Amino acid sequence: MQTTTATAARHAFDNSWSTHLRASLVLGIPFVGAQLTQLAIHTTDVLMVGRLGPTELAAIVLGTQFFFTFFVFGSGFTHAVVPMVAHAVGRGDAVAVRRSVRMGIWVVLLYGLLTMPVLWNAEPILIALGQQPAVAALAGHYLHIAQWGMFPSLIIMVLRALLAGYERAGVILWVTIATLLLNVLLCYVLIYGHFGFPALGIEGAAYAALGVATLGVVLLLIYIRAVPKLHDLDIFVRFWRPDWGMFREVVMLGLPIAFTILAEAGLFTAASLLMGTVGTSELAAHGIALQFASIAFMIPLGLAQAGTVRVGLALGRGDVFGVRRAAMAILVLASVVSIIGSLIFAVMPYRLAGLFLDTARPDAAAVLAVAGPLIVIAGAFQLVDGLQAVGAGLLRGLKDARVPMILAMIAYWPIGFFSAWLFALPLGLGANGVWYGFVLGLIAAAVMLLGRFFRTLKRMEANPAAFQAGLAAKG
Repeated sequence: MQTTTATAARHAFDNSWSTHLRASLVLGIPFVGAQLTQLAIHTTDVLMVGRLGPTELAAIVLGTQFFFTFFVFGSGFTHAVVPMVAHAVGRGDAVAVRRSVRMGIWVVLLYGLLTMPVLWNAEPILIALGQQPAVAALAGHYLHIAQWGMFPSLIIMVLRALLAGYERAGVILWVTIATLLLNVLLCYVLIYGHFGFPALGIEGAAYAALGVATLGVVLLLIYIRAVPKLHDLDIFVRFWRPDWGMFREVVMLGLPIAFTILAEAGLFTAASLLMGTVGTSELAAHGIALQFASIAFMIPLGLAQAGTVRVGLALGRGDVFGVRRAAMAILVLASVVSIIGSLIFAVMPYRLAGLFLDTARPDAAAVLAVAGPLIVIAGAFQLVDGLQAVGAGLLRGLKDARVPMILAMIAYWPIGFFSAWLFALPLGLGANGVWYGFVLGLIAAAVMLLGRFFRTLKRMEANPAAFQAGLAAKG
């Protein structure tokens, strides 16, 4: 009987490979573009403030990283809204969509309020952590302004969840591009003082960051209001009315996602500190390799976000076979892209490293000698990093976050960071050893997360009704 039901479900929806691959690309490409554009916004800030001097450059790096640590944790709650909306859209429940988005905004507004005292007091915190007083002071001035951007930045992420659920991700890319262009203009005007504006230095970059985040929210709200299907949701009608059950679901699903993201970000921060104990040239080379890996990672990360939506939509409409097809389509696309990137890294590592160095400087050769092999290792790193990111995204589509958090933390720290330390220092492999540890940790994460997804999928296929009942009971 279950076999007959499953076969009927396969024919109830269009689950052809071409349909799933096309839908994954339509949703994934805007996510990838938005991720790359967001990275470009950060790079623009660093490059333009860097022209003011080394103290200002150090302060903007310190200030943005301080802000980013809190932002990335808060983004866990917005990632929780994605499968909640996707499931509701899949089953045609507009009321649940509205409730999910409203309470998602409630949660991030509350989170933003909780972060304000810490961000406001960033200067004494940074000094207590051993940073130079002059750098900490500038970073503190930056954060006094930029901290207000926490609210619109996280609201954008919640609205992105709404748009992704209705597979309207294209507007997300165009809005991000618009904010990038405005950011370049505002930084040029406010940092350096052009067109009659005062030169505000690093504080100008903070005002620019706040301005572009606010613009992003406004543009997305205008779009939502202009599209009848989205406007009819009445997201902000009686916005002040609480929905504590949905509020709790956002928090309980978002917390493990937040800790997972923070654990991964913390791994790379700790690894950079570890690399600094190996040597200065090694740390510089590590920074170059990590920059390339970060850029390449935006592609599987965007596909992972698309995977959350595609799996969530299929599960919401009760299409278990569609869940498998959606997952496989995302995995195929992510694997192909990662393999191409890995080959590029392997074929021209020294040429890529040279893009970040003035090769005429006498100290460049030492950095280049270390950076080349690291970029080759980064190729293997990219493949497994993409797979573990997709594994996490697919599990989020099933609203499965607590056990994946534990698995990811084990992979990142007891396996990944310990291996990096072991290979780099006791075993004497130096900079390469740190990256060998990265690869080993991410292999473990990919195996455990994808293994859990496919085991869960088999249980769903064996008894889809029981799984749906359990999912409903969780939220």
